[in-house]
Amino acid sequence: MSNDFDTPPHAGLDRPVLHDAVVGRLRALIVQGRLAPGQRLNERILCEQLKVSRTPLREAFKVLAVEGLVRLLPNRGAEVLRLTEPEIIELFELIGGLEALSGELACARINAAALDEIRMLHAEMTACHARRDLAPYFELNRRIHEAINAAAGNGMLTETYRRVNMRCQSLRYRSNFDQEKWDAAMADHAAMLEALERRDGARMRALLTAHLAAKCEAVLKAMRAEQPPEPARRRAARASVALAAALAE
Repeated sequence: MSNDFDTPPHAGLDRPVLHDAVVGRLRALIVQGRLAPGQRLNERILCEQLKVSRTPLREAFKVLAVEGLVRLLPNRGAEVLRLTEPEIIELFELIGGLEALSGELACARINAAALDEIRMLHAEMTACHARRDLAPYFELNRRIHEAINAAAGNGMLTETYRRVNMRCQSLRYRSNFDQEKWDAAMADHAAMLEALERRDGARMRALLTAHLAAKCEAVLKAMRAEQPPEPARRRAARASVALAAALAE
């Protein structure tokens, strides 16, 4: 991120840049799980740590709410969105269908330049996986899935995919916390690249459907293994500490 959050808001940053920086910082913390589902976003702590006023912070909350990453609380700020198990299943069913269609169309329409780009991204992602470097791996993974969607050549599909996929990002990131699942996902991507190269749309559709189903399974497994909810007062105190720690990294 080009913006320095240690710089006061009056030190030359115009409002749009400041607003975008706050949105980007919070989005990254949510996607990477450093701000957990259900965690309250304390405005006082955020303003102090990000060196911003409440106005750009609340504008950022609105953007993230539209993206499906936070839930606005009337007169109480916002919290990281926590989806129920049925909602997670429905979300992955939807994104799985969109990705399956994208992959099938991409096999019929992809050009040499787009295929070369996916090959390059895949090679870089493979190196990150070998190093067990999750954050850059996930970014490259996201770019590959978006490149496949773009190669489908369907603008309405891309618009819908982007909107739905944004809600999935934190869940997709968490699905790689299980090493076995992460290794399996990497193998899936190798098979996807081969299907693209062979222009095998039916194979690509099947791979992406199974790939997203496995992501859902990994997320639900992790969710079910979580400890029972703490009492509200203790949970609020822990959330404030966690928020300050995440922003300090």
